Amino acid sequence: MDLKRTALGIELGSTRIKAVLIDETHTPIASGEHEWENRLVDGLWTYSMEDIHQGLRACYAGLKRDVKEKYGVELTAVGAIGVSAMMHGYLPFDRDMKQLAAFRTWRNTVTGRASAALTELFGFNIPQRWSIAHLYEAILNGEEHLERLAHLTTLAGYIHYELTGRHVMGVGEASGMFPIDSGVCDYDRRMVEKFDALIAPKGYGWKLRDVLPEVLPAGAAAGTLTEAGARFLDPSGDLLPGIPVAPCEGDAGTGMAATNSVRVGTGNVSAGTSDFAMVVVDKPLGVHREIDMVTTPAGAPVAMVHCNNCTSDINAWAGLFADFASAVGVELDRGALFTLLFKKALEGEPDCGGLMSYNYFSGEGVTNLDEGRPLFLRAPDARMTLANFMRTHLLSALATLKIGLDILTGEEKVEIQKLYGHGGFFKTPGVGQTMLSAAAGVPVSVMETAGEGGPYGMALLAAYMVWRDRDETLEDYLENRVFRDAKSSSLTAGKADIDGFNAFLEKYVKAMPVERLAAQVL
Repeated sequence: MDLKRTALGIELGSTRIKAVLIDETHTPIASGEHEWENRLVDGLWTYSMEDIHQGLRACYAGLKRDVKEKYGVELTAVGAIGVSAMMHGYLPFDRDMKQLAAFRTWRNTVTGRASAALTELFGFNIPQRWSIAHLYEAILNGEEHLERLAHLTTLAGYIHYELTGRHVMGVGEASGMFPIDSGVCDYDRRMVEKFDALIAPKGYGWKLRDVLPEVLPAGAAAGTLTEAGARFLDPSGDLLPGIPVAPCEGDAGTGMAATNSVRVGTGNVSAGTSDFAMVVVDKPLGVHREIDMVTTPAGAPVAMVHCNNCTSDINAWAGLFADFASAVGVELDRGALFTLLFKKALEGEPDCGGLMSYNYFSGEGVTNLDEGRPLFLRAPDARMTLANFMRTHLLSALATLKIGLDILTGEEKVEIQKLYGHGGFFKTPGVGQTMLSAAAGVPVSVMETAGEGGPYGMALLAAYMVWRDRDETLEDYLENRVFRDAKSSSLTAGKADIDGFNAFLEKYVKAMPVERLAAQVL
């Protein structure tokens, strides 16, 4: 195997860090992974630097072992590397790259004042999880570290700096920090000036562009792996420096790349710990709290419906069922258990038979909740079966997403012809597809590579940087070289499933005050 003819993508997701190595046919040939989990510390969802460093190295070590076992060679070099991670959040550093505050992840909903004020100032929706909202909330709170702020970045931006020594990031990742002007593929100059004027009375020794990373489109050179970067990723010393590194991206951008959803009119849904829909648009949209405007890795505008909560509650209930199985002497493989439970949901009544659940482990911007409490409810005459129970939790996982999609297609008249699904929600064939199709009312396709997800998409972006033709666009590269002969399965929900989801959502919205009250009293 010629290691120089491979590309490596690494993604730090919410519950898993995964690396995927592809060959020159864009086929995954090796992988490594490491499971981790965020922590609630002092009221904030976070990951420690120790977690980040150890998890990344454990993931890469797993990839090395896989390559050695499959091909009998040491992984010393690749043709290109790209890193992606959960978008948004707050990672501030001083001039010496000393961390100034704990990492505040996308999951936190503690920036309500800043989000509302900046949305009004810019005339552009600024969600609570965006980096600029976290920065302004810290300013409003008078946090002392702001005097020493020199670099504000994201998790992907931080890893990219450790690998290359450069404060840069891909435009898709940057679009989750601050609004982007797609015409120039850079931060919106007018909004930057408004923000600088807003905070000028504070007298900080920096302006916004001084602390934000440089923005690069897909395909641009974003640095090379330094000696220190190679040791950071692979402390054993086997990995050699000098490898080209692609602009880092967020999990939204890599999801678009992994599903060939970067051209206008295409769309995809990533569903795991969180879920979000991305639809590439060709016109400006109105300001909606439920819809973010971000970009593709090439800088095209994208309407995004992002929900903080998706499968965490399902995972918790699956754990309970696993405990019960163990108690009666049956040990179930985790994958087999999820397959069993998901398939059971297909047998449930379309409207879930009077059962209701809210999957809010954390706050939810789309429904304007600062905190969440997972809830399961039922009417006395509800039909409490395992099938209805599991279907309730699967529909609940998509209910908030549907609220945003209905605004996009109803009020903004955005036409969605098909959605591509990827992430853990779609691992059981046919089930996640059916539920999403029922929610969106359109066909849903899942590619064979959907299980590889974001790290595969990041590997494709790294490959595009080094293997594309000079004037080849990202859209053409993916369509003509990567996905031309890709195999996928498409599924369209029936009328009963669609009507059932709509009936479920009507009750879901009507019962929302119960969820709000639970957050206050529990």
